[in-house]
Amino acid sequence: MVATPIVKWAGGKGRLLSQYEPYLPPRFKRYFEPFAGGAAVFFWLRNQRGLKFSATLNDSNEELINCYQVVQSQPEPLLARLRQMADRHSHAYYYQIRAERPELPLERAARLIYLNKTCYNGLYRVNASGGFNVPMGRYKDPSIVQEDKIVAAHQALQGVQLWNKGFDDAALAARKGDFVYFDPPYQPLNATSNFTSYTKDQFGMEQQCHLAAVFKQLVKRGCHVLLSNSDSELVRDLYRDYQQVEIRAPRFINSKAAGRSSIAELLILANPAESG
Repeated sequence: MVATPIVKWAGGKGRLLSQYEPYLPPRFKRYFEPFAGGAAVFFWLRNQRGLKFSATLNDSNEELINCYQVVQSQPEPLLARLRQMADRHSHAYYYQIRAERPELPLERAARLIYLNKTCYNGLYRVNASGGFNVPMGRYKDPSIVQEDKIVAAHQALQGVQLWNKGFDDAALAARKGDFVYFDPPYQPLNATSNFTSYTKDQFGMEQQCHLAAVFKQLVKRGCHVLLSNSDSELVRDLYRDYQQVEIRAPRFINSKAAGRSSIAELLILANPAESG
């Protein structure tokens, strides 16, 4: 059974994997993804490479990691709850669920998936207090219950460590021979493209510079390191000592159709041999 992302996440890499594939290391010890998001690269490695590897997926979004933990351990109860939510789906029910703040892990996971499948454009966005604030989407028949995806993800996540830590804490657990893939909130190309509100915390220039320092430290340790980011002057400068590959990426997060054409992104690549 082929595992693919179970949630739509802004900046997801599902459509870019064919471009990424030549730059993924052919072998490695352990896999770390400090900005997991939809975890498309992790699922692709599980499916396509046939490699058996231990993995750590981390994200600062507590609700997302909770969701993965529930998929990992309770797929059937989660599917049962999603079927209930699908039966009740309506405009009023959407806003009722959006306003709730459940405490039980199962309810939180079901809420995240339900909102992700029914909100506008599959956009995950929170306000300063951490409240989900995306309006309902205009879907005639949203795919709320995707049993095959949940079951496949459940199988792929067996034995995986799921962390809700800072990206640096997660990344610096890697050692020589491990593979670390960074997919951070992108450096904005202009003032209007600044979309980093996946959590209530922001990811600005200071964090981008800190990330570059962690990247460098991992290369010195002998890790395989890959990073995706916007093709901006800051990113090119921060990683000027490493291989930079231009990737053409479709962009669908813009509310205007004119803003949805492909744009250039960068892959930053460093292998253990480059550490000297």
